[in-house]
Amino acid sequence: MRCEEIIRRIEDEYPLGFAEDWDNPGLLVGHRKREISKVLVALDATEETIRQAIDTDADLMITHHPLLFHSIKKINDDDFMGRRILTLIENGISCYAMHTNFDVLGMAQLNVQQLDLDNVSVLDVTSESEGVVEGIGRVGDLPKAMTLEETAAYVRESLKLQDVRCYGLEQLEHDAEIGLPAPELITRVAVCGGSGKSCISCAIEQDAQVLITGDVDYHSAIDALAQGLYIIDAGHYGTEYGFIEYMVKKLRRLFPELEVEGARICKPFTVI
Repeated sequence: MRCEEIIRRIEDEYPLGFAEDWDNPGLLVGHRKREISKVLVALDATEETIRQAIDTDADLMITHHPLLFHSIKKINDDDFMGRRILTLIENGISCYAMHTNFDVLGMAQLNVQQLDLDNVSVLDVTSESEGVVEGIGRVGDLPKAMTLEETAAYVRESLKLQDVRCYGLEQLEHDAEIGLPAPELITRVAVCGGSGKSCISCAIEQDAQVLITGDVDYHSAIDALAQGLYIIDAGHYGTEYGFIEYMVKKLRRLFPELEVEGARICKPFTVI
């Protein structure tokens, strides 16, 4: 099957028009007319995942994050990006990215499924057509009311993570020690896969009690707490690595004639 045929089917499901203006999804390396027999799905095109593609004889890598975000003036082996591009080309591997278009039309629903949320609405609306809105993230109700600590544990277990970072828990524990009444249980949460601190105001506007996302810096988190929004930082990787399994299953359904394999799940950091 030609690369362009695969791309056409993918973009029917996840049109590039839903991507953010700053983003760079699409075919980033390779020939559109190249014949493809095996696909490797990965979160990123790194040295490790490119090596997996080579070792498994993949002709096409499909990643969530684009290999290239900005223009480059040279492609040589003097830097890591040039080496990645050269390695892909020398081994006949094309590289296609589906980023914020997938965030809008895939990742949000995936996170909802992982957390089993109900009464769901779009968190940050990015498009509207004929009364149908789409956008980044979702807001919804948890399966049952929970304390903040229980909610953090639920997120950790639902996303199959070793740890999450919870902002607000120590303050609640301190309040309990000095006899202040316990706050309401958590019922409504917002979730945004990847880096979601830009969605803090949207979560507050939609009456979410907790925002579940990644890459939240200290100042953004304490400012959110001051406005009554707890933060559970499950990590950029932790909220998005489900893309691999999701897209492997999707591609196998769309293209039964292709071999499709997922990159090894390997968290890029260790908490010591």
